[in-house]
Amino acid sequence: MSEATCKIVFLIGFTIVLAIRFYFARLLQSQTVKDDRKTPLEILLLGFTLLGMFILPLVGVFTPWLGFADYRLPSWTGWVGAAMFSTAIWLFWRAHVDLGLNWSATLEIRENHSLVDQGVYRSVRHPMYAAFWLWGIAQALLLHNWIYGLSYLISFVPMYFLRVRQEEEMMVDTFGEQYRD
Repeated sequence: MSEATCKIVFLIGFTIVLAIRFYFARLLQSQTVKDDRKTPLEILLLGFTLLGMFILPLVGVFTPWLGFADYRLPSWTGWVGAAMFSTAIWLFWRAHVDLGLNWSATLEIRENHSLVDQGVYRSVRHPMYAAFWLWGIAQALLLHNWIYGLSYLISFVPMYFLRVRQEEEMMVDTFGEQYRD
């Protein structure tokens, strides 16, 4: 797969992910937050993650500014990246569908929040984070650049390790043994 095709595949996947996220974010606008556990550190790390997930890749795809950090991979890695990105997008979408109104971009519990243990959540404890890991690897395989190709993996790691622990605590506090099971 050519470098240009890899970039187009990335942009298509990127657009699909944005459409999914915006659709589900609109559904939540009328929902009341019952427990908000956002911290300044989480907001900072979320911004750092968005830099690696959206801003740097778009700068890299649409400008030559970061071209000095390009690297070469065999052309077949683009196909692997496309397959991984497709899987990430499907898992991202499925997690949103299964969560419905129980989803939040930050650490929040909403009124009428329920524990989801059906669909993809029956098999994967954190499918949305799994989708993000797949996206990060796919991005590195599709965008052959040491800065914007790897930026999502690098920016997501601190967010992941902080967020999962806090999210687990919030879910145990809210659902207790039902969540532990």
